[in-house]
Amino acid sequence: MAAEPAAPGGAVPALEVLDAAAVRRWSRVCADTLGRARADIDALNVFPVPDGDTGTNLHLTMLSAAEALDGLPADADAELTWRTLAHGALLGARGNSGVIVSQALRGMAEVLRQARGTGRDLRGGLARAAELARGSVARPVEGTVLSVLSAVATAAQSASDELAEVARSAAAAARGALARTTGQLDVLARNGVVDAGAAGLTLIVESLAAVVTGSYAGRHEIPAPAARPQPAEIEPAGPGYEVMYLLDAGDAAVAALRAELDGLGDSLVVVGGDGLWNVHVHVDDAGAAVEAGLRAGRPHRIKITHLGAPGRPHRAGRGRGVVAVAAGDGIARLFGAAGAVVVRREPGTTPPATEVLAGIRRAGAEVVVLPNDVAVTAVAGAAAEIAREEGVTVSVLPTKATVQGLAALAVHDPLRRFDDDVVTMTGAAGHTRHGHVWVADREAMTSTGLCRPGDVLGVVDGDVALIGAEVAAVAVEVAARLLSAASELVTLIVGRDAGGGLARVVQEYLGRARPDVEVVVYHGGQGGYPLLIGVE
Repeated sequence: MAAEPAAPGGAVPALEVLDAAAVRRWSRVCADTLGRARADIDALNVFPVPDGDTGTNLHLTMLSAAEALDGLPADADAELTWRTLAHGALLGARGNSGVIVSQALRGMAEVLRQARGTGRDLRGGLARAAELARGSVARPVEGTVLSVLSAVATAAQSASDELAEVARSAAAAARGALARTTGQLDVLARNGVVDAGAAGLTLIVESLAAVVTGSYAGRHEIPAPAARPQPAEIEPAGPGYEVMYLLDAGDAAVAALRAELDGLGDSLVVVGGDGLWNVHVHVDDAGAAVEAGLRAGRPHRIKITHLGAPGRPHRAGRGRGVVAVAAGDGIARLFGAAGAVVVRREPGTTPPATEVLAGIRRAGAEVVVLPNDVAVTAVAGAAAEIAREEGVTVSVLPTKATVQGLAALAVHDPLRRFDDDVVTMTGAAGHTRHGHVWVADREAMTSTGLCRPGDVLGVVDGDVALIGAEVAAVAVEVAARLLSAASELVTLIVGRDAGGGLARVVQEYLGRARPDVEVVVYHGGQGGYPLLIGVE
């Protein structure tokens, strides 16, 4: 079970400073070493859940960091190199251990990016790494990667100022702390294994020593399990889903998010800073975890994995179906009459992910989801991830407006191959320009200028294109801007607060300006928007 790190091109002389070039070599050695040891580390994985992917996750985390550095110019300085290493690890962090390791790298970068990279600097970097990593975990547990980080930092403090000696001491301490993890956690002792995350971190620290010294004589191997883990002993009894996402949010919002997620589940790790965070948590309600992220900021790269707890998977239905999110009674009836499973929401709000998931489950084994609003897309994506873990084939179309959803549903054909149907529906939605009219209820700065309460705003393809005083006049102008020489069909969806003659005014304009275009009018009953307009 050897996983011997070797610097590219063979051994190198011992370094006096950890410079940018050495950081690059270290990142690549880490990725290569973890790649070779991946399966052995996966075999140790019994905590916090026995999902057998810790080695894979750590490999992918360090590979992301190494590939980020590969994209830098050859003469990149230490500041840029360390920042890129930490950022690459943050973006690519996978699983509980990968997220913690990315935060440890951030800690090292904070100290070393503006330092020479001496032994004293490395000591400071390792201390900050242990501090930041422990602070990122809501409920720290000993016998894990955190224990190894603490041991590494402590040993580095006792070493001489020589860079090679600091690196050697850190590597030896990591190996010793790894061996102790078996006795620190009952689940590890019962299965005769060391902690998988700690094993991966040990290879990372030993790889650092190999790069710095050029001849570090450590063992560089993963201890084999004393016995095959018994399924009954490692069967998960905790939450059913692992939820991960990147989050654009401020510090205050993330502090509130930590508290909310801590109440929803366990294995909570939130790392990052400067407006970008990586969130990891195990929960039973995956939708609630994503919705918490939506309240804090903008979640993206959402990944939801079923952890295999018994009794939780839902049996997928049969056949092909479409789920459409609708705001307004009339719009809901339109989608329902066209055969979609409808998820209702109020204008300006997003539906709970659990409701979208319930719609997907009702729709069938192959499901297309129409969010019909940019703000709903993340929730629909979260619900789709959960459904995929349950065996449903799901595609979330990028429909940004109700009229795009209707255009997509109009060409839906359950007899086509699923992928072909998705392509056709996506094409129909993409060829539908969309606009709407609404009356401002507060002062705000728009892309067209300042609007005040009572102003009528005309929105074209998601951007405020004009500000006027009369609803009908703005509606006509929006329709005119959406039209092109190739336009064939205009769809008008009238809101509950629209005057009786609003659609007629737009129809009369279209009759004069473009008598060749077909016009269809629906009463959507949506609040907030007197008129929705689609042009195909």
